Amino acid sequence: MALLFTIFILVFLTELIAWIGQGVLLEVVYSIHLRLFHSATAARQRKLKADLLTTRAELLRTSAQDQFAKWAKLRRSVDKGLGELEKLNSEIASRRTAFSFRFNTFIWILTTGLQFFVGWWYRSAAVFYLPPGWLGPLGWWCALPFAPKGSVSVGVWQMACKRVLRVGERVVKELSARAYTYLRLKIGGVLMHVHI
Repeated sequence: MALLFTIFILVFLTELIAWIGQGVLLEVVYSIHLRLFHSATAARQRKLKADLLTTRAELLRTSAQDQFAKWAKLRRSVDKGLGELEKLNSEIASRRTAFSFRFNTFIWILTTGLQFFVGWWYRSAAVFYLPPGWLGPLGWWCALPFAPKGSVSVGVWQMACKRVLRVGERVVKELSARAYTYLRLKIGGVLMHVHI
């Protein structure tokens, strides 16, 4: 029974990551990583952006003809700030690229890699046995490729779990879309009665 639940949890985790989206997870985890381990860099970037916007706004308010010395000083400050910001952004981008590679590798190992490993390791094990004659002549198919006759193999169980979870996803999406439409119509009807 432990194998049955292990495979189901692995398939569920894979489908959950697919539902949420690996890109969305990357954004969330990277923002947490940035705040925990590189908070000084992120704070410096925010401060530099704010200072740059303030200086640039002041530059736009300053006349280049009437106050040339002040305008030139502000212009040099803006150019210097843009250079620093570009350097900082490229440093953060390279960190993000490295983090993205490590994160995607971790996700692949956690989902696909573990499924391959469990499927290979337990390739000849039965996840569970079917009642004799339950599927008739098609019972041998559930044991493919190497599980004992009359049982369900790891590969077939993975496919069944994936199929059930994907059907469940479609049902939940359909129900939530219908509930959203129903609520929108109900709220729209209530608001229409209030305005009349």
